[in-house]
Amino acid sequence: MIACIYFTKDGEKIARKLKENYGSVDIFSKENFKENIEKIINYERIIFISAVGIAVRILAPYIKNKWQDPAVLVIDDRGRYVISLLSGHYGGANEFCIEVAQKIGAMPIITTASDSRGFKSFDIIAKENNIYIEDKERLKRITSLMIEGRAISIYSAVNIKIDYPNITDEGEAFVYITYQDDFSKKEPYCILRPKVLNVGVGCKKGTSYEKINLAIQRVFKENNLSIFSIRTIGTLDIKRNEEGLLRFAKERNVPIVFFSRDEIKKVEEKFQKSPWVYKNFGIYSVAEPCAYLLSPNIIVKKRIIEGVTVAVSKED
Repeated sequence: MIACIYFTKDGEKIARKLKENYGSVDIFSKENFKENIEKIINYERIIFISAVGIAVRILAPYIKNKWQDPAVLVIDDRGRYVISLLSGHYGGANEFCIEVAQKIGAMPIITTASDSRGFKSFDIIAKENNIYIEDKERLKRITSLMIEGRAISIYSAVNIKIDYPNITDEGEAFVYITYQDDFSKKEPYCILRPKVLNVGVGCKKGTSYEKINLAIQRVFKENNLSIFSIRTIGTLDIKRNEEGLLRFAKERNVPIVFFSRDEIKKVEEKFQKSPWVYKNFGIYSVAEPCAYLLSPNIIVKKRIIEGVTVAVSKED
């Protein structure tokens, strides 16, 4: 959803045009935006049809940081310019700015440093490729060096297009794109975690969050895998209401895929069989088949820790 705030009659015309183009636009005027500001600030995208100063003064008390702020645009009420004001990279305001400018026939104004130099910043690369940024302050330091055109070394375990023009083997800073938890690093560095690991989980009914968290953490530690690289969790469909598992997925911000017995039966012959699992669930295994169904590249076979079974597969 988009929140659009206008202050003049000409501004209202632009707001109505945006609503025609996007549909899901809630329009606010100078008469009612103040009483709705707590609602407006929670929209993912906000457009002010006003002077930049008005937008800045209104937003000032609510601005947090580049990782949490909404994408904010400012359009002059004659519809000549669309300015990317806030959260240009991670929030997507720059791309949104170009899109809106095309729709209303205006000129997009983007002032972020990496864009003006013709390369994508790593926060945009991370967002586009489902990558977790482990230390945002370290990334800011690397980005500053890139803006200055300094040489950067990049070591990546996954295939990602990076258009920065000054990449060398021995740079002044180092970017590690890896799902390995511990490895040799050179300073200054930042670590990006590609979400390429899938976790198959089997557990008894009512298993606590603490036990599930402990089991997955231990398996990842034993195999030198980063918990931040989890892409998806897979389990049996009767676990849809398993609170411990749901909490783990929510806290890690990863989806859960629930597989039926029929889906698991198609692949369970590939894995070690458990009579106990068959007696209770009508299938011979849960964790490994679920990990396999998410990606057939199993890198960690099932490991049982305090009644929780964990297996890990990796995206190719």
